[in-house]
Amino acid sequence: MSYYIARTVPLDFEAAVSRTEEALKGEGFGIISRIDIQEALRSKIGAKFRPYTILGACNPTLAHQALQLEDKVGTMLPCNVVVQQTVSGETEVAAVDPVASMTAIDNPALKQAAEHVREKLEKAISSLA
Repeated sequence: MSYYIARTVPLDFEAAVSRTEEALKGEGFGIISRIDIQEALRSKIGAKFRPYTILGACNPTLAHQALQLEDKVGTMLPCNVVVQQTVSGETEVAAVDPVASMTAIDNPALKQAAEHVREKLEKAISSLA
């Protein structure tokens, strides 16, 4: 089982970030954090890196349901979605597969909830192509 859902998209990097945020919003996710890895690595350690942004996506209703099933599941929230310019120059969007990350927790109800989140993330990412 892969730990992520990914797709190469026919968009430049900035457009992909914007469209990804819109697609996630359409599936009920809000962006609660945005980390510019390229800038962070440049400013913290002087490293050069390609455009790479991590979006912390949270669907409040689904997060609330998951927290009611397992109070420590917050250690795995929010759902990280990466928009990156690949070394070949393409733009890729990838999201954590919540089902893969939840296999560490022995709770069938949580797995079912994670499957619902995965469907929404897959739908958002698929809409970008």
